Amino acid sequence: MFKAVVLVSTLAVAAHPLRAQSEIALKQYFEGKTVAPKLAMPGTEDGVDIYPDTERPLDYPKYANRLKNNGTAIKAGESVTITKIKVKTKLIEFQLGGGGYGTFGDETSSNVPVADAPKTKREKDLEGMVKRETDPAQKRSMQEELDDLRAERERENARNRSTVAEAEEHRKQNVRQRRLEGGSRFNLRYPAGVPAQALKPESVIAALAAYVDFDQMQRSAETPPSIPRQGAPVASSGRVPRKGMLLAEVDAALGSPATTSERKEGSLRVQTREYSTPDGRVTAEFVEGVLIRYRLTSD
Repeated sequence: MFKAVVLVSTLAVAAHPLRAQSEIALKQYFEGKTVAPKLAMPGTEDGVDIYPDTERPLDYPKYANRLKNNGTAIKAGESVTITKIKVKTKLIEFQLGGGGYGTFGDETSSNVPVADAPKTKREKDLEGMVKRETDPAQKRSMQEELDDLRAERERENARNRSTVAEAEEHRKQNVRQRRLEGGSRFNLRYPAGVPAQALKPESVIAALAAYVDFDQMQRSAETPPSIPRQGAPVASSGRVPRKGMLLAEVDAALGSPATTSERKEGSLRVQTREYSTPDGRVTAEFVEGVLIRYRLTSD
């Protein structure tokens, strides 16, 4: 029994250098080359799962759901750069144009936190006074004032919810746009572990031949296409932000703001930041760190 355990452990240790060497060889062969997928690629790091050497290599219903939920990042027939090859225990990642949005560090949530407006000191005092008051007329007057304060607080909450809903919608649109810019990937999956034979370039090409056109690979070294940059704002000048971007993303795109200010709208924190750019002055307004509106004016 002990010998069997030692043997298995030895084989496992030996497999890691083999996998590492094979990954390096695959990287050298594929990365930076140009290919064209034969099917639309979903805008997610989940990509498209392929199970080589099985009766049904591609689960089309699952593939369709990923397209529906995340949109198309790479169109069928569109030239794209192989940006990364990654070999793991049970799969080979074949990443295209950035590998798909949603990896570590990518913002995928559209939620904007907001708290209800707190009770004022006067409202809290009145609640106690109403309970203790015995004079009907005085008690009725206090109750009316208390009702007015509660109604005003609810109106403030309604305004906050409306503003947050707008911010969340912009943020959702931004995430959706990022998914369309972040590339995609194929995952060659081997449930029993990646076999040694699969770690050869010709095996990867054979596994993906029905889904990827490799004819451009030889020409890609001469005229490589541009690689989509995850997180880059899209605009004619490349400097105009997009609603839904986070404050840090706008700062990264436009640089440090020339001026900043902050105010409270109910329980919401609203920041206004002005940026000087070659296109003019950008005045951006953020709610809880999410860009909800901006304007561009000439200096």
